Amino acid sequence: MIDSLAPLSLPTVDAAEPWLAGKARSGLARAADLVATLKQQRPRDAETALELWNEISIELANVAAAASFFSEAHPLEAVRTRGEQAMQDVQKVTTDLGLDRDLYDIFAAVDGSALDAEARRLLDKTLLDFRRAGVDQDEATRARIRAINERLLVVGQEFSKNIRDDVKTISVTSAELDGLPQDWLDVHPVGADGLITVTTDYPDLVPVVTFCTVRETRHALRVAFLNRAWPANDALLRELVDLRHELAGLVGYASWADYDAEVKMIGQGSAIPEFIDRISAAAQESGERDLGVLLERLRQDDPEASAVSTPDAAFYEEVVRREQLDVDAQLVRTFFDFTQVRQGLLDVTGRLFGLTYLPATDATLWDGDVAAYDVHEGDAAGPRLGRIYLDLHPREGKYKHAAQFDLRPGVAGRQLPEGVLVCNFPRGFMEHDQVVTLFHEFGHLLHHVLGGDQRWVRFSGVVTEWDFVEAPSQMLEEWAWDADVLRTFARTLGGEPIPADLVAKMRTADNFGKGYRERTQMFYAAMSYAFHTERPADFTEATRALQAKYSLFPYLPDTHFAASFGHLEGYSSAYYTYAWSLVIAKDLFSAFDRDDMFAVDVAARYRDRILRPGGSRDAADLVEDFLGRPYTFDAYAAYLAE
Repeated sequence: MIDSLAPLSLPTVDAAEPWLAGKARSGLARAADLVATLKQQRPRDAETALELWNEISIELANVAAAASFFSEAHPLEAVRTRGEQAMQDVQKVTTDLGLDRDLYDIFAAVDGSALDAEARRLLDKTLLDFRRAGVDQDEATRARIRAINERLLVVGQEFSKNIRDDVKTISVTSAELDGLPQDWLDVHPVGADGLITVTTDYPDLVPVVTFCTVRETRHALRVAFLNRAWPANDALLRELVDLRHELAGLVGYASWADYDAEVKMIGQGSAIPEFIDRISAAAQESGERDLGVLLERLRQDDPEASAVSTPDAAFYEEVVRREQLDVDAQLVRTFFDFTQVRQGLLDVTGRLFGLTYLPATDATLWDGDVAAYDVHEGDAAGPRLGRIYLDLHPREGKYKHAAQFDLRPGVAGRQLPEGVLVCNFPRGFMEHDQVVTLFHEFGHLLHHVLGGDQRWVRFSGVVTEWDFVEAPSQMLEEWAWDADVLRTFARTLGGEPIPADLVAKMRTADNFGKGYRERTQMFYAAMSYAFHTERPADFTEATRALQAKYSLFPYLPDTHFAASFGHLEGYSSAYYTYAWSLVIAKDLFSAFDRDDMFAVDVAARYRDRILRPGGSRDAADLVEDFLGRPYTFDAYAAYLAE
């Protein structure tokens, strides 16, 4: 159990740049001193060597976590830039350590036979890390590896920054926004020129493509969205995939996908397209069936239509749900006021996992919209497990999607795990899909905190195999679909709870289109894999071809989606992991009782056997321990067949 250790003392907004610079400087200096001690002592005892390595890793992880978050979400550009520099400094140190033959020789020489299972796991992974880093290559090769790693981080930062900063807009008349909810229109006033400015940020994009009856407006905004960061990111993406390919070759792999897959559940790169094709085949029948329904409805408005385009998809999906499935998203959203949803999320997850969230009144916040909470075991008198920050509304220069960022990894008896949920939700009513996203991303935050009581920082929090990382969060989405759960917080501003029959209709409506949505996900997964194995000469043409093969929606002319597909930077060749995790998530949820979503026994077993171990065991072993059997494809296949 984590004791009530002192949380991280964050700086005020104006003091953030020198604070971050000092934190990076002192942390890296401390790590350098520990490396010198390790080399000087050259311990023969494996436990002693690992303890020193753990101390080094803690220092580096603390700097990297803070730098990563500040670089993506701090309101000041100078602080974001300082964060990027600190990440580059950490990357340089990490690369140098991985290529240090003297360090490798120390760990290769120790006798690990007396270590316990977790320490032995750490030793094995440390030796594997050295080999994958290229420690056994000649000096010239190691020098090239060092240069590639340093350049990869810079290119990746530029790629992400371009997406973050390139907020495109369209200007339209009020009539050209016909169909938008009144509360949305109220916060989008008409300008002096008689036009309303609409951005490509999600609080604008989602309502417009879903509700706007004017096809030209939907088309213009979708084209703008798909052209973010182009053409600048085209050249950066070329450099990313080429450098990754070269790096993989230097350390003995045929492709980056092979290198990257070695440390994931899937095991080898060649298994990725096999998995993509399996999911695509499973989703094809229902996808084509539901797409046919969309096309039939589209032809009522446009008899000459031969296909459903991307700008039409979300709109006509909403039309079908409203007209044929009796679910009106504009009615549904009135039950999901942001403030109520945020409190409901805390109430639901607190009850489910035996936690209490107390407002962290001593926390220093970087923006007035941010909320901070201390997470306690049991009731308010229980031990503090960690601290979380909820940064849930858009602002200039902020990360554009939804993600959990570490502020600090947890280490048993040393430091509390702290993390930030970064999203871009509206301040008023939320779409139900956004509520589902909030539950999903909060699942990562819970995993970070509950898995943060680890001796070895390498295993702290969300550090399982990357193709398992999404599974706990995907499973938590189920609580955003249960009528009894939703009625605890989903209410109109007048206090009327969401009707159970409406939730049942929402579930049915959500099943509509899941086949073609899965095919779209496989299109994205195929992009991430093919770009890193085939390294096409023209990313736009490759995108067009892969979309034709996997997606059931046609390519939108004059768009360049790859330039703004941010997962190509973080997930590289492994976007398949979302679907792989979903297969496991559906199996994990099969252990719960749909009629009693707060059943104590199964929730506690899940918390203790899946979340709390962090990365201390292989994900497949964690799942088998929880389910009492290896995971299977069956629950996912049943989900597609519903």
